[in-house]
Amino acid sequence: MPELPEVETVRRGLEPVLVGNAFARVEQRRADLRFPLPENFGTRLAGRRIEALDRRAKYLLARLDDGEVLVMHLGMTGRFSIDHANGLAGAVPAQRKVPKHEHIVFHLGDGTLVRYSDTRRFGLMDLIRSERLDMHALFKGLGMEPLSPAFTPEWLAGRIKGKATSIKAALLDQKLIAGLGNIYVCEALHRAGISPIKLAGRLATKSGKPTKKTEALVAAIKAVLAEAIKAGGSSLRDYKRADGRLGRFQHRFKTYNREGIPCPRKGCGGTVRRIVQGGRSTFYCPTCQR
Repeated sequence: MPELPEVETVRRGLEPVLVGNAFARVEQRRADLRFPLPENFGTRLAGRRIEALDRRAKYLLARLDDGEVLVMHLGMTGRFSIDHANGLAGAVPAQRKVPKHEHIVFHLGDGTLVRYSDTRRFGLMDLIRSERLDMHALFKGLGMEPLSPAFTPEWLAGRIKGKATSIKAALLDQKLIAGLGNIYVCEALHRAGISPIKLAGRLATKSGKPTKKTEALVAAIKAVLAEAIKAGGSSLRDYKRADGRLGRFQHRFKTYNREGIPCPRKGCGGTVRRIVQGGRSTFYCPTCQR
């Protein structure tokens, strides 16, 4: 499933196309994705101007001029592609065979088409009033954005104090930190030199203050996410950017999906191991991650 860097990359690709533009009409080729699409979906979007395109956790939020928000989630296989009408990336084709898994096409006011495809249909789209967004079931209780200035070692230490769960499980808890997924948690823990099976509570003092490990972890999370966004995310299976290019960060993985290779940390001498935690694969070096 696309994680925060992939969703942020898609947001940045769609933003110059969507923001300031309007929906002329919507082709809706089925009534549902993971869940049923909103009633009168196309009608409610027609004529609406997109004022901003934000991201919350792994959700894209297109803020419309009538106060509604078009909420979009890629699920496991969802992706957007763009047909530019101005010739910058090729003219919109006059004749085109409709792909089997292309479910929604947004026709924009300037003639641009934004296509949504989803092979497994685990993505979703909804329309929610802006003032109700934070209390909606999709967003209520979501945790801290890890790229926010408010995500600090002090904040994290205060939240994990006394926790008996593993630090890996804690970081994947969307009610604690929103948007982190398996790939980037594995990579951040390796950078910080922290074992994924270490109890989360041990990264804070008894009074809830950060330790040097907490400081290293927060810095590693921010750095890994920033570098992954700069690289366009990680393309492992279905993910592509909105312009059709693959992400490149998968070529920089230190541990994720690298079972059996020597640890890349200089002077370590260990070997990357795979274990299963909470039904997910964890990749780490037991020699240098303590």
